[in-house]
Amino acid sequence: SGVMSLLRPLLLDVVPTIQQTAALALGRLANYNDDLAEAVVKGDILPQLVCSLSEQNRFYKKAAAFVLRAVGKHSPQLAQAIVHCGALEMLVICLEDFDPGVKEAASWALGYIARHNSELSQAVVDAGAVPLLVLCIQEPEIALKRIAASTLSDISKHSPELAQTVVDAGAIAHLAQMILNPDAKLKRQVLSALSQIAKHSVDLAELVVEAEIFPVVLTCLKDSDEYVKKNGATLIREIAKHTPELSQLIVNAGGVAAVIDCIGSCRGTVRLPGIMMLGYVAAHSENLSMAVIVSKGIPPLCACLIEEPEDHIKAAAAWALGQVGRHTPEHARAVAVANVLPTLLAMYMDTRSSEDLQMKATLKNILQKCTYLPALEPLLHDAPPNIMKHIVGQFSKVLPHDSKARRLFVTTGGLKKVQEIKAEPGSLLQEYINTINNCYPEEIVR
Repeated sequence: SGVMSLLRPLLLDVVPTIQQTAALALGRLANYNDDLAEAVVKGDILPQLVCSLSEQNRFYKKAAAFVLRAVGKHSPQLAQAIVHCGALEMLVICLEDFDPGVKEAASWALGYIARHNSELSQAVVDAGAVPLLVLCIQEPEIALKRIAASTLSDISKHSPELAQTVVDAGAIAHLAQMILNPDAKLKRQVLSALSQIAKHSVDLAELVVEAEIFPVVLTCLKDSDEYVKKNGATLIREIAKHTPELSQLIVNAGGVAAVIDCIGSCRGTVRLPGIMMLGYVAAHSENLSMAVIVSKGIPPLCACLIEEPEDHIKAAAAWALGQVGRHTPEHARAVAVANVLPTLLAMYMDTRSSEDLQMKATLKNILQKCTYLPALEPLLHDAPPNIMKHIVGQFSKVLPHDSKARRLFVTTGGLKKVQEIKAEPGSLLQEYINTINNCYPEEIVR
């Protein structure tokens, strides 16, 4: 109905309330979908807003920043249009306004621009936003703290260089102090920002750890807010993944036990970062994997495998169990005793499983180390050829040296099953079968 061209002149009306209301109307339209946001850009409305941002009162500034945020949120192209018309400089000036509401509106708009990609994020940094955002997280108003922390998170996430600019502005110390703030929404943003900084490199992760976030951050895993739990576990995961030393530090702080409790007490995607964190810790070394086993990490991982309907969560649990079991026969046995191998095998063979889940559930890591035969025995009856060779391979390693296992293998029907396997002559599988048969007198084999 041509409403954009009707609203535009109202932005320059002599009555301030009309100006603000017109800006608000444009903001709400632009917020609705990207076509309307596009119309605001095409209607040449942005330059006018930017122009009047500097001289108008705080109500108008809030409304204008709302329009910029509403336009910028939809796509990188629309956010680029905002950068193009020189809005960043004005928004950064608004971050110094005396009114906390204006700071909040400006911070929000900057965050929506920065979240799209590293170029836009860099533009926000170049406009000088970061030091002012770090001042905003120190203001008393909780709403302003939240949004400034969220914007710092959006800037940090794209690259180590961008995260470094946030670190250089002294953000880590102030963020770390707010981990214990009673406001759940603020905690979510603070934990998210620290994760986005820590994820990029060992150096950045170490800087986050040096701000003494342990053991404080472990209290977040018991929080009543699901997102605080999830973001807390994500932060711990992003630190643990880098090096054995950082993982060891988390173990020493009681982090592994806390994450295991957290996985046990929640459901759905909240579990995911915790599951992956255990996998990363266990992957680093035999000792760290043992720490996961000793802290009773295997049962909750098995529970996730069975209870969670989503394939990507099952896949993460399967991967984590593989990392725990792949080091030595002792590690593999700990996983095998939990009776999880048949479940993994079933998922691997289920055609409805996602490709990723099938890949993570192959059992290979665990089988190549597992010498605990009672857990391997049931798999002999169902496994496909590519997994069968690993199972038979383990029997061929253990049986020649263990007379009790040899007797059991006959009475449980394992030896009979081995005779039924069709193996290519000369293949590795055939060699394993021959090794097993050679443990027994001819007539028993027959």
